[in-house]
Amino acid sequence: MNSQTGPHHRADDVLRSLSLPTRGAVYDLSSGWWRHMPTFDGYPRFEIVTYNSPQGQRAARRFPFDDPEGNEVQLGYVSELMSGSLHTGTHIDALCHVTCGANDEWHGGVSANEALGDHGALDGDASELAPIFGRGVLLDVAGALGLDVLPPHFAIGEQHLRQAADAAEVTVEEGDIVLVRTGQMKFWPDVELIRERSGGSGVALDGAQWLVAQGARHVGADTMSFEVRPSTVPGNQLPVHLYLLHEQGIHIMEWVDCEELAADAVASFLFVGLPLTIRGGTGSPLRPIAVA
Repeated sequence: MNSQTGPHHRADDVLRSLSLPTRGAVYDLSSGWWRHMPTFDGYPRFEIVTYNSPQGQRAARRFPFDDPEGNEVQLGYVSELMSGSLHTGTHIDALCHVTCGANDEWHGGVSANEALGDHGALDGDASELAPIFGRGVLLDVAGALGLDVLPPHFAIGEQHLRQAADAAEVTVEEGDIVLVRTGQMKFWPDVELIRERSGGSGVALDGAQWLVAQGARHVGADTMSFEVRPSTVPGNQLPVHLYLLHEQGIHIMEWVDCEELAADAVASFLFVGLPLTIRGGTGSPLRPIAVA
């Protein structure tokens, strides 16, 4: 079952997944987040600014400095304002992220003309994203080809994914969360070096179709767009996004850092990722972990 909320985690599936780790090694697969970090072209910059400070509260005599007698200890607090795209850094795409056709429809035939409000999508949004919990599989394509990083615009097809699975002696099974490594995160966050050394490498349409045929429940990669850029399909700039999100209802994770997993030759593991259920959002920041 591939849907926005995904299958409910049955107790036996949860217990089976918990038995996967054998060493207790935890890998943080996230990019980290900071002010003006790299983002996809055209997206707003990620911004963090201080919104409340002890100095400001004191000067303006705002809470908690509005009551000197009640605040003899001179308690203050710091808070911030955050802005930016939900597709900044490691993140997961909601089903409303891409549309197709004259009616701008996303997965399930939902039209943006009817389901996109003033404050985001009303259907298929990030509020419907389920926790991700299960068997993770790393397909280290760069490593299987004897490379540190795939060359620019390298199209990862079915044969490359099969080769990576064979090299790791792992089989993609029904319900797996599959991560594809190009090696780009070796250079993170130097996006200029990424563009020069490996920019545009990613999964081709036949590779995505193979992952679906094997039963992958979620897919991710260590790249900005998951799929190969520019597109190898005439007339379709993002064929893999349309195939996975629009047609199959399978969520895509991007900028997933697989470097430590690859360095330790970890091919299967317990994967845990908790999206933020942001109403109206087209995706969510994600801090995924792998437990081996």
